[in-house]
Amino acid sequence: MNKKTIKVLVPAGALGIPFDKNALINGIKQKPDLIAIDGGSTDSGPYYLGSGESKYSYSATKRDWSILMEMRAKAKVPLLIGTAGTCGTKTSVEWMLKITKEIAKENKEKIKIVTLKTDLSNKFVLEKYKTGKIKPLEGAPKINEDIINNCTNIVALAGVEQIQKAINTNADIIIAGRSTDTAIIASLPIYHGLNIASAWHGAKIAECGALATNNPNSGVVLLEFDHNGFTITPMCKNTKATPQTVFAHMLYENADPYILLEPGGYLDVSNAKYKKHKKNSVRVEGSKWYNKKPYTLKIEGARLVGFQTMSIVLIRDPKYIESIDKWIDKLKNSFYRKIKNSILVDVQLELRKIGKDATLGNLEPISIDINEVAVMAIFTANSQEKANDSAKLLNPDLLHLALTKNEPMPTFAFPFSPPEIDKGPLFEFCFHHVIEIDDPKDFFQLQFHKI
Repeated sequence: MNKKTIKVLVPAGALGIPFDKNALINGIKQKPDLIAIDGGSTDSGPYYLGSGESKYSYSATKRDWSILMEMRAKAKVPLLIGTAGTCGTKTSVEWMLKITKEIAKENKEKIKIVTLKTDLSNKFVLEKYKTGKIKPLEGAPKINEDIINNCTNIVALAGVEQIQKAINTNADIIIAGRSTDTAIIASLPIYHGLNIASAWHGAKIAECGALATNNPNSGVVLLEFDHNGFTITPMCKNTKATPQTVFAHMLYENADPYILLEPGGYLDVSNAKYKKHKKNSVRVEGSKWYNKKPYTLKIEGARLVGFQTMSIVLIRDPKYIESIDKWIDKLKNSFYRKIKNSILVDVQLELRKIGKDATLGNLEPISIDINEVAVMAIFTANSQEKANDSAKLLNPDLLHLALTKNEPMPTFAFPFSPPEIDKGPLFEFCFHHVIEIDDPKDFFQLQFHKI
């Protein structure tokens, strides 16, 4: 049965990021219809998708999820997480399911859980690629059959249709794989026949919790949707949403502040109006939604491209600091000379100056005096053993390489022993593409779990 209004409570930008518990309690008092939170993103690089591991601490995730499960029980509404375990792969969904079961058993709570896994098999993606159903977005890397076959994980970003199918099961808790940040919030108001554009627009504004307010670290915001628009209200005391803080969030991770691409269409906020509402809320109306065919879902994949070991050396000698670029060039030449005609010949060395132009490189606009600099050596090889052996090969040079032949041998400092740190597998993203699908509702399968 359709409702005239729907309230969605967003506790934080992502599970594992702290939120104000008092603000959450205040939000529960507003009687939300759904508690929705994101579980991750690709912001931290391809490792998590490639490995299927979570970026966030197990203990922090369990602590915060336990609080949300407690609030869900009090509110008697569904609790939904999208992109579970940072990357939203099947392994991270299972990781989140394990945590949920642990909490439920510890609290002697009986609950119904639904999981939505959004993984795509390499074989399935390859078939779609061969039939022209995989389409590149602007700036997409080139892909081929080998790249697709070598992906360790491939996921599609679920839209509202897939999330709605999970919500419609009347589960207490929904653990979804990779999803768009907005779909987990927009699904319920759209399901109840409210303004589609406002549902997507409000979801975009609240995807990072209180980031669209003057107190971003407070976390908790409440969205109220209706047939004409939406209202966003921060739940923390002394926190305000303003028309400026709300509109500004359209720029977050979005190239166009007026257009937002989503599964099945796009949002246009060009004519949206942002007005102050009551003491600390903002009312938004006037956005438009346009359906787009064929229906597409964005896909993400990562593949293993090597293994890395790193070493760090600390330098305080004024002469070497002044000539650090020359010393790095000599260090690199020494390394490649040593590995020539050896089993390490294909190892790549990257040298970064930490404390001098490490972030912007040649674009650094500020020149300051420094009393020390660190050089980070990163070795990339096709095995961990070769990467580590390469780091050991350069060890003496990192510690003692002289700028010229006729000068005393310098001694620098390693911050720890041994200086070689195995960084592990190196992954890279493979896709910036979408996949065309015929039936959005049945593209993914649900699994049911009872505690």
